[in-house]
Amino acid sequence: MLIYNKDAELSFQEFINISNEEGAAVLIDKAVGWTSFDVVAKLRRIVNVKKIGHCGTLDPFATGLLILCLAKSTKRIVDFQSLPKQYAATIKLGATTPSFDTETEEENEVDVQSIQSLYIEEIVKSFVGNIQQTAPAYSAKKVGGKKRAYELARKGREVIIAPSDVEIYSIDITKIALPFVDIVVNCGKGTYIRALARDIGEKLGVGGYLTALRRTKIGEYDTATAWTISELVEKSGVI
Repeated sequence: MLIYNKDAELSFQEFINISNEEGAAVLIDKAVGWTSFDVVAKLRRIVNVKKIGHCGTLDPFATGLLILCLAKSTKRIVDFQSLPKQYAATIKLGATTPSFDTETEEENEVDVQSIQSLYIEEIVKSFVGNIQQTAPAYSAKKVGGKKRAYELARKGREVIIAPSDVEIYSIDITKIALPFVDIVVNCGKGTYIRALARDIGEKLGVGGYLTALRRTKIGEYDTATAWTISELVEKSGVI
């Protein structure tokens, strides 16, 4: 299957032709503020291919890699979804938000300046391995097999989500400048980095939420060779 990225040695029109005839996938570097469905809708307009699906949701406030499958290649979505992911994230300690990110207002503020870096490192490393994780109420996870959790949460409804088994392969702390902690996470399917931020904050006893999130890799695929939507718009000539 063709993977259309910046390393692909073919024209944009050749990519469209192959997409319509055989199917293809394209790597997109999603901008902040876009939903994954916004990206699908825009790409559908650019390439004029009706059947397009993404291989793993990114929250609107997050940036980074989306893999989109076109036409016949939508049958391969499940293959991409099962690949390991890498994320770069910033956690703010000493406060929480209902959504575990910047979408909702900060609350429960406490001082964190006395927390030692070694203790933070110890707590963060304790989440490496096979763990149980409860998805955020503000997530696309289905509740009772029907409604998306975020649809209920945004209406003020109670959201009860059972914990799931997830695997975190590694967490590397790249910077500590309290109240902020920068991490790089390599993890398996179904891991919520917002939930990880919440759980790290809870285990430290001070609360925590994400202020930045970027998906940098899906399996062997990397943002370094991904197209932005504006680049594809320019190639296509479609506004």
